[in-house]
Amino acid sequence: MTDTTIVQGPREHSPEINLAKAALRGLREDLFQGVLAYRPLPRAGTDGPWARQFPDRFRRHLGLLPHAVVLGLAGLTLITGMASYGAIGDSFFALVAGLMAAVPVALTLLRPVLAFWLSLGAAPLLVWATGDGLYPWSGGSLLGHTIVMMVVAARTRPRTAAWMWALSTLYSLLSAAVFGGLDGGIAVPMAVLSGIGVGIVALVQVNRNARREVVQERTVTAVERDRRTLLEERSNIARELHDVVAHHMSVVAIQAEAAPYRVENPPPELEQAFVTIRENAVAALTELRRVLGVVRVESSEHTAAPDAPQPTLADLDKLLENVREAGLPVTRTVTGAARELPQGVELSAYRIVQEALSNALRHAPGSAAAVEVSYVLGGLGLRIVNGPSTGLVKPSPGAGHGLTGMRERVSMLDGEMTAEGTDDGGYEVAVFIPVARAAATGTEGEA
Repeated sequence: MTDTTIVQGPREHSPEINLAKAALRGLREDLFQGVLAYRPLPRAGTDGPWARQFPDRFRRHLGLLPHAVVLGLAGLTLITGMASYGAIGDSFFALVAGLMAAVPVALTLLRPVLAFWLSLGAAPLLVWATGDGLYPWSGGSLLGHTIVMMVVAARTRPRTAAWMWALSTLYSLLSAAVFGGLDGGIAVPMAVLSGIGVGIVALVQVNRNARREVVQERTVTAVERDRRTLLEERSNIARELHDVVAHHMSVVAIQAEAAPYRVENPPPELEQAFVTIRENAVAALTELRRVLGVVRVESSEHTAAPDAPQPTLADLDKLLENVREAGLPVTRTVTGAARELPQGVELSAYRIVQEALSNALRHAPGSAAAVEVSYVLGGLGLRIVNGPSTGLVKPSPGAGHGLTGMRERVSMLDGEMTAEGTDDGGYEVAVFIPVARAAATGTEGEA
């Protein structure tokens, strides 16, 4: 016969008990923990649209406007309290009683939770000392406590506002029932009016926090979208340049393999040097395809003609013809002696012109465009200008992404680019790509 020990797990409570525990835990965290915590009211922002309407010398002081409002309400509470307590005939006591009601209002600027408890504790003292007929509140404490709850509600979470109102209402009803009779004082009107005031402030605070979170989320989303767009543009550039670089590396490998056969009885050292060049070129080509190949975008456009040559400036006529058929009149001007440039430069220049004309079609319908290609001694200049829009501009999500790609291409080639509006309402993109003369012509005789 064996003994069986039954181990009971933790006892589960009903949802109502768990809800009550959570509520009491919130009460302890909001109004009992950190009562003396120093929480100064921060300065208000001065970068909003309403603040920009003031001169600069006044704008920097607008951040203290909430502090001035709270101190003004404290002064109003002091005056109201002194006026209600002045009937007792002792001006000094009236001043002290008014300060007891007004100091908690001013204290909300520094220690909001402590201000609430001081205001709630001062209420029965003022009623007892003055014998005010507004029992369980006196005139000054009625106004001051309502202001305190509204200010603290504006500075804390809605749960704290609800607990403050609940405790204040509980004090009102218990005091009226025990000492003033069920119909004594203004307990119920006070609960209703203060609840409306605190509720409005809490709703405004919730709405403000929600809008702030939405703005933050939109900012984060915009940053992530821009980052993703930048990565996509870099992937497109890497995919295109992969073909260009792979072609050159293949030429190097072939020429290194064929070079020993062009020399009669080459020394062994020369043969070994060409073998090493070819092996390094093949290894570099393999690594290039392995690393840069992952950025290829598998789409119908690219899989349809994977071996199609990359466009160059010689293909601009076909591009401009397609743009004209799309409805954008465009002219081309070439200055300087046209020459063959490195394939990376030719490809980037073509893509920049293509993207600039696409932007003109998208953002300036009905306009005309002009493309200028300048071959200068130090490099290549591009200028794409379109006139103002004469048609209806449709919303275009992702505006500015084309400029990101153009800037990435220019930056990759150590060039310079400006993109800005023109005086007549159009848009201009100006690019200069430095090209060393040796880089442009040094390989022509070797190909």
